[in-house]
Amino acid sequence: MLQKLRRRLQEEQGFTLIELLVVILIIAILAAVAIPTFLNQRGKAYDSNAQTMVKNMQTAEETYATNNNGTYTSNLSDLTSIDPSIQSNAGVNPSVVSANGTNGYTVAATATQTGDSFTITMNNGQETLTCSAGTGGGKPGACPSSGTW
Repeated sequence: MLQKLRRRLQEEQGFTLIELLVVILIIAILAAVAIPTFLNQRGKAYDSNAQTMVKNMQTAEETYATNNNGTYTSNLSDLTSIDPSIQSNAGVNPSVVSANGTNGYTVAATATQTGDSFTITMNNGQETLTCSAGTGGGKPGACPSSGTW
C-alpha cells in the first residue's frame, strides 16, 4: 500500500503547460470583464460625492434663509459656516452659489475626477436638478444623457 502511494507521488510532478495556460486564459477573461466595470463604478462614486455636496449646500441654503427672514445667500462662506463640510476637497469643488432674494437660489458642485457638474436650482418653490457631463475619467458617471438627475 505504501509503495503504491510513493510510486504515485513520484509520477506526479506538477501541472502541465496546457493546464497552466488554460488557468491564465480564464483569469485574463475575468479581468477583461471586471476592470471596465470597476472603473465605471469609481466614476459613479466620484459623482455621488458631488451630488451629496450639492444636497448639503441646499440644506445649508435653506437653513440660512430660515435664520435670515427667508432671504437666501450667494456667499459660499455663509454656507460653510452653517455646514463646515461644504468646502473644496480632493474629490469635489463647490462651484456656484447664487441667490435671487427670497425667490430662490442655485447651488452647484463639480466632481474633480470626472468633471461632471451637478446643480440644484430652487425658484419659487420649484426644484430643478441638472447636471453636465465632464471630460474626466470614470465614464460613464452619474450624469445621465438627459441632463437631469
